[in-house]
Amino acid sequence: MRWFKIPPSARKYILYHTIVSPFLITWYMLPLFMFMTGYDILNVGAFFTVINVIAVPLTYLIGKVFRKIALRHGLVIIDLLSGLSNLSYSFAYGIFAPIALFAGRIFEEISSLFYPLYQAAERVLYPENKMEEIFAWHMRLPMASQMVGFLVFGYLFGYVYTSPHDYRLAFFLFGVVSAFTILYLVKFLPKLDAEERIKTKTFRFKVDREFQLILLLEAILTLAWSMAPEIVLLNYVVNVLGKTLFEVMLVEVFMSSASFLATFVSERIKREKRFTVMAVSMLLITSWAVLMMVSPPFPIVLLAYFIGSFGDTLMFPFYRTWIFSKIPKDKASEILAAVSSYRKMFGLAVPLIAGALASVTPTMPYTASLFLYMTSILLFLHAKRAF
Repeated sequence: MRWFKIPPSARKYILYHTIVSPFLITWYMLPLFMFMTGYDILNVGAFFTVINVIAVPLTYLIGKVFRKIALRHGLVIIDLLSGLSNLSYSFAYGIFAPIALFAGRIFEEISSLFYPLYQAAERVLYPENKMEEIFAWHMRLPMASQMVGFLVFGYLFGYVYTSPHDYRLAFFLFGVVSAFTILYLVKFLPKLDAEERIKTKTFRFKVDREFQLILLLEAILTLAWSMAPEIVLLNYVVNVLGKTLFEVMLVEVFMSSASFLATFVSERIKREKRFTVMAVSMLLITSWAVLMMVSPPFPIVLLAYFIGSFGDTLMFPFYRTWIFSKIPKDKASEILAAVSSYRKMFGLAVPLIAGALASVTPTMPYTASLFLYMTSILLFLHAKRAF
């Protein structure tokens, strides 16, 4: 599908993600900053778990509130809270450092509670009959932006500006950037009020056997991916292999390159093949886990994450549209928020578990992921036969 055939509002929404993608490097910079300032992998995992527990009950409530309020307001709040989190991290110094880190992470976690509104906006903005093709662009442009941004920032904060002071200054500047992304949202995105969310025929939502399978997969995939989060990769590449943030960003660039390639493959696959594609994608992701569990050298780390990211992106448009096909537009924010809260429930203690496993053997979390992904393959094959 050509870029200019995508509806204007959808294009502006994709460009928004393209703008903000490079600044997601803070997801890596925060745990690395914590490593720099005396935390180990178990401490970091415990820290993230505590924040997860505090934030869980709010997710569903937020989705319910935004059912009848403009979705754009929720996206603005995401950027506002993300900016506040980075500004808080910039004050993580001396005896106030734990308080600043805790406050910043709370802001970030509250921000993540609004993430289901991204999916709700996509459900409204992307035409149903062209959703897979538009999702290809939705992945492609932000990935290209992220590749360039992560390489530049990775080099700067891996080899040039490498002190905790430099990282605090970077957090401050990234926090300021949020003011400009908020202006973009207000100026270029439609409000997406409640009445704008119902433009096609609606249907009743019910938790049937197919949606029950989706919920089971959501739980397993949440656990599988959460078992090897950014902190596990950072710990292995930086603390075990002795590399820097730049090499971690090289891993991200390989992942983005794989995702970029996968978008061209996915848009050439017919929707009727969705379950076969999802099963094959899971097989590729299990290959990533197998390669990582054997404590590979850095070149194999790059290969492993390339394969895993290709599989993850190949699956994404088919898995997302499968979920969307079960959810009416007028209920999208509420139901997707409930699903998000459900996922968070399963992922509550995972950072602590991942940190504990990595403190025993740095690549042990990948072994746990492997068994979970293998289970998901069986479920996708079952879905192919049943639905």
